[in-house]
Amino acid sequence: MGFFDKLFGKKEKESLDQGLQKTKEGFLSKISKAVIGKTVIDEEVLDDLESALVGADVGIDTTVQIIDRIEKRVAKDKYLNINELNKILQEEIELTLTDPPAGAYTFTSDLPTKPYVILVVGVNGAGKTTTIGKLAYNFKLAGKSVLLGAADTFRAAAVDQLTIWSERVGVPIVKQPMGSDPASVAFDAVQSGAAKGADVVIIDTAGRLHNKAHLMDELSKIKRVMSKIIPDAPHEVLLVLDGSTGQNALEQAKQFTAATEVTAITVTKLDGTAKGGVVLAIANQFKIPVKFIGVGEKMTDLLVFNKHEFVSSLFNREK
Repeated sequence: MGFFDKLFGKKEKESLDQGLQKTKEGFLSKISKAVIGKTVIDEEVLDDLESALVGADVGIDTTVQIIDRIEKRVAKDKYLNINELNKILQEEIELTLTDPPAGAYTFTSDLPTKPYVILVVGVNGAGKTTTIGKLAYNFKLAGKSVLLGAADTFRAAAVDQLTIWSERVGVPIVKQPMGSDPASVAFDAVQSGAAKGADVVIIDTAGRLHNKAHLMDELSKIKRVMSKIIPDAPHEVLLVLDGSTGQNALEQAKQFTAATEVTAITVTKLDGTAKGGVVLAIANQFKIPVKFIGVGEKMTDLLVFNKHEFVSSLFNREK
């Protein structure tokens, strides 16, 4: 049973629909303009639809894949009409999204190991610290013990912000003075989590991209010292991307996936942007599962991503 079968109730559905409101208004208006006055799915409709998808930040590569598959379906089934286009489009968009691996956890499910170590990466300003706080809150709400590690020692503000979140959520934090070795903080956090029997250890990292080689070295060192305590740690490398930056988020994903082995993605700030279509481009281009999406300010507004519910919400015309 998946997360949305088990937990996606009325409140979560409302959160998703409201969080994607700006995106779907632009998305649906562009699609409507592409098909207005048409009765059949012809070449002109597909050209207009292609422009609409690119304009909705779905990305050129992903859009071409979707249009190509729709063209093949139309060529095969001569009876398809414009009224069926929305359904076809939903199906083809879903096919571009990567499914989570078998046995992927949710907040309430059993974790594959204890402590489960999550290394969080992403540029400053993407919502990394807020995402960590929301993760901690939701894991704790589900009855799991959580410990935070403030390994972004490059900025004093990063440690301070994470400390505020740890106090707000009511979970312990491991930190050291600004300028300390990030790997040392990560080592202490994993060691403390293991000693205390924590269910989850979440570790923040510096959000710098100006020197990719340095970033790679730093993340490699963090992973190396963790493995001295827990051989297969980190169990997840979670990349946080700001959805409101649109195609710029794709460039950030390129940089981080080149610097380290990213295993899951969180896309934040979708409630304040019309560029939520970038979720489709990110998931399709990098073949890395989108694990969470941020759709609001509340701590419960970090949702476990489900491609069917996401696409369904995009096409939901109700406000």
